[in-house]
Amino acid sequence: MIKTFKHILAFVAAIGIAATASAQSHSYSLGKWAEIQNAIIKELNRSYVDSLEIGRIERAGIDAMLEALDPYTVYVPEEEQEDFQMMISGSYGGVGAVIYKPDVQGNVIINEPYAGSPAVKAGLQCGDEVVSIDGESTHGLTSSQASEKMRGKPGSTVLLKVKKLRAGEYWKAGEVIAVPVIRERIVLPAISYSGMLDGETGYILVDKFTEGVAQNMRDCAKALKKQGMKRLVIDLRGNGGGLLSEAVNMVGLFVPRGSVVVTSKGRSNLSNSTYKTSTEPFDVNLPLIVMVDSGTASASEIVSGALQDYDRATVVGTRTYGKGLVQSIRSLPYDGQLKVTTAKYYTPSGRCVQAIDYSHRNEDGSVGHIPDSLTHTFTTAHGRTVRDGGGITPDYTVEARNYSRITYSLVLNGIVEQYTLDYVRRHESIPALADFHFTDFEDFVAFAAGKEFDYRTSSRTAVDELREALAEEGLSEATEAQLKALEEALNIPKEEYIRLKKDEIIPFIEEEIAVRYYYQEAGVAVRLRYDTQLQKALTLPPISW
Repeated sequence: MIKTFKHILAFVAAIGIAATASAQSHSYSLGKWAEIQNAIIKELNRSYVDSLEIGRIERAGIDAMLEALDPYTVYVPEEEQEDFQMMISGSYGGVGAVIYKPDVQGNVIINEPYAGSPAVKAGLQCGDEVVSIDGESTHGLTSSQASEKMRGKPGSTVLLKVKKLRAGEYWKAGEVIAVPVIRERIVLPAISYSGMLDGETGYILVDKFTEGVAQNMRDCAKALKKQGMKRLVIDLRGNGGGLLSEAVNMVGLFVPRGSVVVTSKGRSNLSNSTYKTSTEPFDVNLPLIVMVDSGTASASEIVSGALQDYDRATVVGTRTYGKGLVQSIRSLPYDGQLKVTTAKYYTPSGRCVQAIDYSHRNEDGSVGHIPDSLTHTFTTAHGRTVRDGGGITPDYTVEARNYSRITYSLVLNGIVEQYTLDYVRRHESIPALADFHFTDFEDFVAFAAGKEFDYRTSSRTAVDELREALAEEGLSEATEAQLKALEEALNIPKEEYIRLKKDEIIPFIEEEIAVRYYYQEAGVAVRLRYDTQLQKALTLPPISW
């Protein structure tokens, strides 16, 4: 017995010695590499052939080091704090307008003033050109530089010289006038649209999880219920997440108080937490549809995953992004901050939605195919099977509408946006939103035909890629005749191809025009007219009721 006890003591002592040695080895490695890095910087500063930008190379080194860990652990220096806080709070000090800069040497164009913003109060309209900001010409400024100069402390004044699009009471069209704008705290709405889709279906579009979004959701849901809402669509498509606490509070609107929403687990005990709902719910029986896609991430996945686990909602769309990591903010010297991944989060059923391999994704950022053999099964409150391994898999997979290559090209190359600004210059007003439909498509065709952009069909692009591959293999001469015949068959004139895709393109034009006259909420209302994915979701039988 005594011998056995001595063996146990010896074993425990060995563990302690090993642990101490491991900790010492770890500390030694950290100290070693810190010393080496410091020595390299000193030697470069002393010996490098050109002048050394210490700040730039140190930042590059920090970013590369953190990038080797995961995509979400990042360093935020003091000068980037305002942008970082804007991501968290959804607010900033400024004039409240999206600007457009067609080229560096041109003027800044007011593209989308926000409803009720200082820009609107000062009389700025879409199409007005900003010639100077506080006396500095906008020529030579990039769009981001101009935007930065318009931002500032709420209550301060920025003086803009503006070439007016239209005549007003005290100026002529094209006249340059001085416009003082008093900056305000601009709060970007986390919920950009709330309304009734039909006599009984409410709809709320949640763009981000910033401070107060759960209370905003409660207020919107109350208003919709007064309008006769009997079921609610929560649209989380494209919502990249935000504050975990707001996700918990949002789930709490629809499940009993005290329900577990998410559990976080990390290396430190401080990272291990269970988050429960703490407020009285809005309605625990209201039928819910949650719309998701590959852009639904982080806090959005907490909400959709928890409501799915409790069988409180029918989740419709495509598989979500797969970001199941929790970030915490740590203070650093010189007022910097480190946003560091400290834990993984798990839905009520025990699922971790983190993609098994977040470094390899599809082109659109979505999770690639994951074999069932690499995932685990879990059960919802009512016994349905759900899996982990990469995002939230919808109860019903419904693909979004596919668009042709030319439609993407017209949008991404700014042709639709440029046309919209031209349209605004020529039309002082449009009908009420409910009556507005864009009908002058030939006008757009003529405008777009005069612009340079890639209007090849997907099949023509494939032929061009095939030609390159044949050239690399030395087969160009042998296949030239066939390739030429195929190219000629696929050479559709620009105007003809645009007309062919009229039904695809019109919704984008209509939305952009509506935003310029009736602000951002109007754009969502137009988008809903053509949302085939949502329309399909409304016809599906509910999973949970």
